[in-house]
Amino acid sequence: MKHRAIQWSIIILALAGIMVLGACKKKVTPPPPPPPPPPAAPTASLTANPSTIQQGQSTTLTWETQNATDVTLDGNKVDANGSQTVSPTDSTTYHLVAKGAGGSQESTARVTVTPPPPPPPPAPSPTDMDLFNTNVKDIFFDYDSYDIKPDQQSVIQGDAAFLKQHPNITFTIEGHCDERGSTEYNLALGDNRANAVKNALVQAGVDASRIKTISYGKEKPFCTESNESCWQQNRRGHFVYGK
Repeated sequence: MKHRAIQWSIIILALAGIMVLGACKKKVTPPPPPPPPPPAAPTASLTANPSTIQQGQSTTLTWETQNATDVTLDGNKVDANGSQTVSPTDSTTYHLVAKGAGGSQESTARVTVTPPPPPPPPAPSPTDMDLFNTNVKDIFFDYDSYDIKPDQQSVIQGDAAFLKQHPNITFTIEGHCDERGSTEYNLALGDNRANAVKNALVQAGVDASRIKTISYGKEKPFCTESNESCWQQNRRGHFVYGK
């Protein structure tokens, strides 16, 4: 009987201990939850390509942002990422601002505008001598002849048309021959050839006072080979600009 009473006392004490321990555990305050992480700071980048242009040219601005809810380019609202073509007339710094819950971030891009290159100088106007040498063609003759050949008539007419359009130009007609024949004979033949060309021009309306003639015979050849191809080049009335 006494032994059972002792057992009940032990059980009662154990239960009481458990209850005391349970009561103590209920009184422990749990730790507070960790604070939320701070919002991420925005990022912003702005570039210009090309960064140097000439006046009148264009460049492209490109920007990228992250963690931003409000993005402006030079005060104008734009998308978080994008590009824009601009044509500044003067050197300009463009300003991007990205704002979000984590703060704000800025980026700039400088576009340098240079003046256009100066226009090339105008090509010099051709002189009367240039025009004369370009437009007035020599007259060629058959062997031992000073007659104007049929195929040279259009050349004479072209020469006369140019010379009448430029009445201030004076000139000399040189009579030339190939190497065959004597010096004296070729001087006379060259003189006839020079005067034949002069007379044809006068008949076409060119003032005779503008024209001088001289014969070189065979003394100043244009080609020095002894063959027909070369001789043909030497039988001519050659024009020389005067003023």
